[in-house]
Amino acid sequence: MTFGRSTKRLAAVGGTLALTASLAACASEEPATNGDGGDEKEISIGIPSGWDEGIAVSNLWMSILEEKGYEVESQTADVGVIYTGLAGGDFDVTFDVWLPYTHAEYKKEYGEQVSDLGVWYDNAKLTIAVNEDSPAQTIGDLAEMADEYGNKLVGIEAGAGLTQITQDEVIPTYGLEDMDYSISSTPAMLAELKGATDAGENVAVTLWRPHWAYDEFPVRDLEDPEGALGEAEEIHMWGAADFADRYPELAGWLKNFTLTDEQLFSLENLMFNDEEYADDPEAAVDAWLEENPDFVDQVTGGAAASDTAE
Repeated sequence: MTFGRSTKRLAAVGGTLALTASLAACASEEPATNGDGGDEKEISIGIPSGWDEGIAVSNLWMSILEEKGYEVESQTADVGVIYTGLAGGDFDVTFDVWLPYTHAEYKKEYGEQVSDLGVWYDNAKLTIAVNEDSPAQTIGDLAEMADEYGNKLVGIEAGAGLTQITQDEVIPTYGLEDMDYSISSTPAMLAELKGATDAGENVAVTLWRPHWAYDEFPVRDLEDPEGALGEAEEIHMWGAADFADRYPELAGWLKNFTLTDEQLFSLENLMFNDEEYADDPEAAVDAWLEENPDFVDQVTGGAAASDTAE
């Protein structure tokens, strides 16, 4: 399925065809190592276009790796291009693989040609969210309390998977047919969410985790006892098939890597919703690491920074 996501994204550097050609050329060169049989010191990261959590976490790891002496290249592209490049050796790692549902077809196609490096987030899901001090506790409550919410459920883009599942599953399952389901856009939904919470009014919106709105606004998810929105997913990291052989130390760091809701939402909020860091993800990561000073040591085991690659 296709989720609606924030329209703010990092610009792609060059075209996909040029990327494939240039990375293939680089792959043919002798890899740079630290000289003691440890990790290669050059690494390429595929960043999924339009997937905010993938953009945020990729930039976080670029900062960590550069601090540890790696030379990092990155490219923003559609997920299909990234997975194809990963299987073909054009990328070394990507941080935003949703399983077992969203990217199941890619796993079926490329699963034998990549390595699964672990799960860093295990609560990725579609939601119906309300302001945290509002009366409804379950999605079904909205049918009886529609007047409390202006008889309105605020949605996102018409083509989003979240919109489809709300129309096909959530509304009939919980008897919400009499509510006005407003299909608009992600920015419009967020604007209504901000306006209502600022004014102290009740609001119900379609949302998803992870999203920076959970850090920015006082909202909570309604319980979904019938499972109409589906099960939570995990976000995995995929590497090239020989990743652990080429980056044994980094593979160990990635096994230690997880983010809580609070950590992820605050990182996304700085990167995508703070005017101070607009279009400057590196500065947003620096600010977040200042707020989380023990994070890098927790992930890397307190290892000293590696020597700069030759």
